[in-house]
Amino acid sequence: MVPEVGRTSIDTSIDRATVAVEHDLIALRREIHRRPELAGDEKNTAALVADRLRAAGLDVSTGVGGNGVVGILDGGGPGATVAYRADMDAVAMDEDVPYEFRSQVAGAGHLCGHDIHTAIGVGVARVLAEVRAQLPGRVVFYFQPAEESLSGAQAMIDDGALDLAGPQEIYALHCAHFDVGRFAVMPGLGLPGHDSFDLELDGQDAPARATEITARVGRLSTVTPPTTPQEHQDLLAALQVEDGPMARFVSAGAGAGVDPNSSSTRVHGWVKAWPDDLYPGIRDQVAQLVREIGGPRAVEQLRFRESRFPAMVCSPDLSHAAAEHFRTTVGPDAVAVLRACFPFNGEDFAHFLDRIPGAMFFLGVANPAAGLSGLVHTPTFAADERAIGIGTRAMAGWLADRLLRRTSVRSIG
Repeated sequence: MVPEVGRTSIDTSIDRATVAVEHDLIALRREIHRRPELAGDEKNTAALVADRLRAAGLDVSTGVGGNGVVGILDGGGPGATVAYRADMDAVAMDEDVPYEFRSQVAGAGHLCGHDIHTAIGVGVARVLAEVRAQLPGRVVFYFQPAEESLSGAQAMIDDGALDLAGPQEIYALHCAHFDVGRFAVMPGLGLPGHDSFDLELDGQDAPARATEITARVGRLSTVTPPTTPQEHQDLLAALQVEDGPMARFVSAGAGAGVDPNSSSTRVHGWVKAWPDDLYPGIRDQVAQLVREIGGPRAVEQLRFRESRFPAMVCSPDLSHAAAEHFRTTVGPDAVAVLRACFPFNGEDFAHFLDRIPGAMFFLGVANPAAGLSGLVHTPTFAADERAIGIGTRAMAGWLADRLLRRTSVRSIG
């Protein structure tokens, strides 16, 4: 059991340290936002992160899995090891917002909130560094490149990131269009994986057959992306219903184009589904419609990806525990519990969770009254920057709590 006196003291120290750094974190977020870097090009962002981690007294490794940064913070005594991950890359999209600090890079913008994730990660490191003498164990910070290309997490793991410290648990935040000050947890759920296929069609009628195939693949979908504020709110509500309309879904699509180096027409298709046991049947459906439209020879040219990209699945126990922690430290009504996955997103944090227990939490960044939508991957993504301090305080407190609880259980045992 965690001594309440010690925990209260740490909580108070974390509160004070968060207030002290919040202004700096907002400035860091804006600096990153002005100079977005696409997947694989995060050199300047990584340098900013490494400089701030070193200044806070962490042991820092750079160039991990590309432009990844790993920071290790040791507490004042022996104990468990927990980890926090933040992604750093931007989206290949121009933003359409009136910020003074809007992107200065054509074709790139922080429209998924990774600049906020990075600022919070630095904030959690700085805050916990202030209370390190009161903490047992170790906290490892992973600042990951190339999330948007779904390649950075595996690259860091392949480069030995997990071997540097061997964390027993790992966590992350992701911006979402909940109101600022709110969190969402996903016990036993997370975000779907995805499958994809490629097909090559020959002959004069190949473009027509490709058009029909793409249309038929699209009709496999059981859900459509929301397009209005009300539809987004309806989706959030549906995700919180046990065994509700989003408990099982398929989101599929395809596109076609003529290969400039040959006379053939190529089709590329993709599928996101939940639960995972839907995928084999979907592959069968795709093969059948290709056979119907293109004939047996077309099926021979159908190639599915070698292995599906994994779903991100959060620990049920740790997600529920985090919900209780956030209700206590942030507010009794501060947490939504999702009972289904967002159908239109994916996350390569899945690779970390495949190896280590942990969870991702959604961080509310929306403020509709101020015109801040919080809708990621849209040109008008805008966030209430109060979320940076809220996220920093919540995650610093949660990681400290996990260290104290794991170390307490170990000492009792």
